[in-house]
Amino acid sequence: MTSPDQFARRAADLLGPSGFTCDPELLEPWLTDWRGRYHGRALGLASPASREEVGAFVKLCNEYRVPIVPQGGNSGMSGGATPDESGDSVLLSLRRMNRIRKLDAPARQAVCEAGVILQTLHEEAERHDLRFPLTLGGKGSATIGGLVSTNAGGTQVLRHGTMRAQVLGIEAVLADGQIFDALTVLKKDNRGFDLKQLLIGSEGTLGIVTAATLRLLPAIGERVVAWVGLGSIGDARRLLLHFADEMPDELEGFEVVPAHCLDSVLAYLPDARAPLAEPCPWNALVELVASPAQAHALREKVEATLVQALNAGLVRDAAIATSETQAEQFWQLRDAIAPAERAIGPAIQHDISVPVESMPDFIEAAIPDVETRFPGVTGVAFGHLGDGNVHFHVLAPPGVVRGEWEQAEGQSISRHVHDLVTEYGGSISAEHGIGRMKRDELGRLADPAVLSIMRSIKQALDPMGLLNPGKLLPLASSGTKP
Repeated sequence: MTSPDQFARRAADLLGPSGFTCDPELLEPWLTDWRGRYHGRALGLASPASREEVGAFVKLCNEYRVPIVPQGGNSGMSGGATPDESGDSVLLSLRRMNRIRKLDAPARQAVCEAGVILQTLHEEAERHDLRFPLTLGGKGSATIGGLVSTNAGGTQVLRHGTMRAQVLGIEAVLADGQIFDALTVLKKDNRGFDLKQLLIGSEGTLGIVTAATLRLLPAIGERVVAWVGLGSIGDARRLLLHFADEMPDELEGFEVVPAHCLDSVLAYLPDARAPLAEPCPWNALVELVASPAQAHALREKVEATLVQALNAGLVRDAAIATSETQAEQFWQLRDAIAPAERAIGPAIQHDISVPVESMPDFIEAAIPDVETRFPGVTGVAFGHLGDGNVHFHVLAPPGVVRGEWEQAEGQSISRHVHDLVTEYGGSISAEHGIGRMKRDELGRLADPAVLSIMRSIKQALDPMGLLNPGKLLPLASSGTKP
């Protein structure tokens, strides 16, 4: 019996028929990333049901030197949860570990296993008149473990921060199979390094997150969602500052949508309607919330703030949602941008950030720059203006063949966009992680001192290199900062 066969037999004995499979049909859906860009092979699919099973399985992988690719909802955007083509690694799914172990309403905390779906946590928190202050378009498939491992963002970062800000404690299995248990929340703990922060955002390369203690907030009493038409991205920035001055405690989200993206969504969704009578070059989707005690005054305050903006010439037109149904319709126009663009044709997508105050200047300079350098393409930028993160997409010229165009032009376009971002002091990955897709670009552009520290930490915590190999950390030969 070959070593892979022995490994598979022992893995099946360890995890049972529900915990390990080599069946190609069962593996196939998990071997391709959500975007369809990366496809790999694997020895098998492990689905442990407890942290102890994860630890025992990792020890088995150490014994046989089998690389491990952790996977949550497989909804990542950078290929970070897809095995390579060698077939030497094993997929480790955390989806069976899907219990909310504890929800402490008075403490406003929840202990969730890695496989808990984000939407499930939202619904459970609501039953206790609480909320989890992070959401995104993929909330129906994204898992807590994946969100922690990639330090996910979403539409509420402006007020509440990324996933890092929501994690109060963490549990993980380390590369040697040891269980690191730091779920207990301490307001003050000065015992050296904060190891949980090291694991957050490490994309499964330093440890396998099995559970997290998350902060919850009181449920809101009222929310008001407005769709605002604007003349320029500069006006959007000025409107953001206006709301931040007038309603700093209520401002929850601020998204920008250019006319091109709105038109794409209206063509894509058969029942969608434009919120405003006349089209505008730019649009802002603004969400404001209030506590139950302040709920009665929220709508009036939003209306007054928008009137001020209209009188100051910042706004061309605005519509305030009159019901929760209409508010969700406004948000659907924002959330459907990515699938609407895919329906149009190929695109090179970039998840970038620059200093918040520089974002309008970056967009106004980068779009014509890219369109001039690569004739026929269309540049669009949309998303979370308030936290300096936008999704910068370069749409293919009409008539190109999907797959061939990305293969021929994608690397050159992305290198150019990333160079522009670097010139502005920004990041080539704001919320989607590095994964496989941006690994070499990180090696090309990152500070050599940062890369050296990252490699040293990886070597210390995973000396055999078994945890999610080929992801996040650039190869030493991938390049240096120009």
